[in-house]
Amino acid sequence: MRGLKDKVVIVTGGGGGIGGATCRRFAEEGAKVAVFDINRAAAEATAAAIAAAAGAARAFACDITDHAGVLAAVAAAEAELGPVGVLVNNAGWDVFRLFKDSTPEEWQKLIAINLVGALNMHHAVLPGMIARKAGRIVNIASDAARVGSTGEAVYAACKAGLVGFSKTLAREHARHGITVNVVCPGPTATTLFESYKQGAGSPEKLEEAFRRAVPMGRIGTPEDLPGAILFFASDDAAYITGQVLSVSGGLTMVG
Repeated sequence: MRGLKDKVVIVTGGGGGIGGATCRRFAEEGAKVAVFDINRAAAEATAAAIAAAAGAARAFACDITDHAGVLAAVAAAEAELGPVGVLVNNAGWDVFRLFKDSTPEEWQKLIAINLVGALNMHHAVLPGMIARKAGRIVNIASDAARVGSTGEAVYAACKAGLVGFSKTLAREHARHGITVNVVCPGPTATTLFESYKQGAGSPEKLEEAFRRAVPMGRIGTPEDLPGAILFFASDDAAYITGQVLSVSGGLTMVG
């Protein structure tokens, strides 16, 4: 895709399934990838895989819920790789629990990771993007934000909040040459999805229910997501901002 070569890209949750696949795809396009993850070993594994394929990547341990830590991690990435041109907010966490059975402690963790963490990352990269009058931000939400999902009330609320936040920033910063778009995965075979299924009590039945609901007849894979993410990050999407795209095998078809 046009415009990605030599761009410095931060991907949060880069040690996980969708994040790792996205990091590898950016590297294939010639970008310099900053792999952010709370799990340093996972981030280093992704960076090592990219290096083994002759790509450019560095690993950074980062707890996105810690504002000061985010500022420090972004500064370290820019010191090693250069000014950030692309931010992909991918890190997330979920638990299957009906809202009536959930606890305030779970709400706080869900909000901290799925919403506040993304706010922290935007806060860290936007000043530089504004100064350079260029930048691409891609926020990974969820189809739960668009249509709701049983057992994910607070998660869906966070992701819906991220969609509204993204649209607002798209309006505020279009004049600065910054685009902000959203990709909404459907059910995807990641460790997050596995842990979510375990909370349902009957993981096999839950997965089968999702599979039956997807018109394409399968659960997504991490490799299904990078194409949409990289499109929004590329020059091919230079005139697109404030948009939301589902990558869900047709599970949702929102106009």
